[in-house]
Amino acid sequence: MSVTRINAGARMSSAVVHGNTVYLAGLTADDAKADVKGQTAQILAKIDKFLAEAGTDKSKILSANIWLTDIGTWGQMNEVWDAWVSPGNTPARATVEAKLANPALKVEIMVQAAK
Repeated sequence: MSVTRINAGARMSSAVVHGNTVYLAGLTADDAKADVKGQTAQILAKIDKFLAEAGTDKSKILSANIWLTDIGTWGQMNEVWDAWVSPGNTPARATVEAKLANPALKVEIMVQAAK
């Protein structure tokens, strides 16, 4: 089976396709000054973009890992997530509190999806 890398760089790819599975890297917002809702919306737009490039969409997401720098913002993140996620196609998901590489970032999301 072939492996296709999307937005491949020296350190990582934004997405990797192997067979009928798409693996996205942990994605963060481009505008780190945005609040949790704004950062979440930016990340979900990136997920839509990379899934489309890989030939799939959010209705095929299998699992999601979400990291928040403050678990107290879980509700804010979920407001944006719940409005975005494909009804009836919700993935397995974990959300945890963690430090992120850039202290200005508040959210990081990583998903895997079927094609």
